[in-house]
Amino acid sequence: MTKYSIVTDLNRCVGCLACSVACKALNGVEPGVFWNKTLRIGPNPTEGGSGQFPDVEMYFLTVQCQHCANPECVKVCPTNASHVAADGTIQVDKDKCIGCQFCVMACPYGVRYLHEEERVVEKCTLCEQRISQGELPACVAQCGGMARFFGDIEQGIEGFEGPEQADGKRVILKDFCKEYTDADVHTLPDAGNDPTFRYILRGRKWQGGE
Repeated sequence: MTKYSIVTDLNRCVGCLACSVACKALNGVEPGVFWNKTLRIGPNPTEGGSGQFPDVEMYFLTVQCQHCANPECVKVCPTNASHVAADGTIQVDKDKCIGCQFCVMACPYGVRYLHEEERVVEKCTLCEQRISQGELPACVAQCGGMARFFGDIEQGIEGFEGPEQADGKRVILKDFCKEYTDADVHTLPDAGNDPTFRYILRGRKWQGGE
């Protein structure tokens, strides 16, 4: 079964917010709401260091709907508005949504929002209108740091595709990311929902939970 996902190389992410801006622009996300948030982790003292600059480390962590394999939001939805689509992504059928926000409360990552005017829940759709046509999600396509990659998690992350380069060809994760091990690949905290997004972090202490 297809299960689309995003991998972010946190060593390359510079916190420019291009992914967040691209998401808001494409999807018309309301002011004050972010389907794709960019968080700063640190600066924190490095292990064995002085505790003062330059013995500190920091990275940026992008957080959005993780399009979980076992989504709690789908389980609690009384109308089946929140559902698993054929491509494995988690979508919201606005025609069925009654705005009860059970899914908002069930989401472990705080990435679902009630549209104040429409009174329906919204979140990252993984740009299903783009990926259905073979395009990359906007947050991946507009990543200036070449840190974000998109693909089918069931096929392994090595073949995930990133933004196009000057020659028009998409970057491939295995050819572009510096060497990493399985220990360098992380997920957000798993509350039994099995998040599918992955984060690569090398040489720094992962503080995003596991």
